[in-house]
Amino acid sequence: MAKPAAVKLTHEEFTLQAISALRKDGYKGIHTVFSGFNEAFRQYFDRDPVEATKALADEGKIVLRIAKGGATIYLQDDAPKSVAGDTALAQILGAGDAKKK
Repeated sequence: MAKPAAVKLTHEEFTLQAISALRKDGYKGIHTVFSGFNEAFRQYFDRDPVEATKALADEGKIVLRIAKGGATIYLQDDAPKSVAGDTALAQILGAGDAKKK
């Protein structure tokens, strides 16, 4: 009897599984280049991982942050919180006011 063909993971399934499997202790995300994710993605799908990860980020499936030499990707619930522009501006202006006094 022939074995059934292995079902390929979707881009989302592969990426979520990769983040969980490739992240190092103490880290919540993976660097797409240094972790080997990009190369593994290319081998598995024969496609560019950049387009796929950008699409997943746009859909809210993962969080993608630009990093030196590539990008860091996180599971949605594990991403570091970013500071909103209004909050940063208030902190900057508030810090400047404090020094003037």
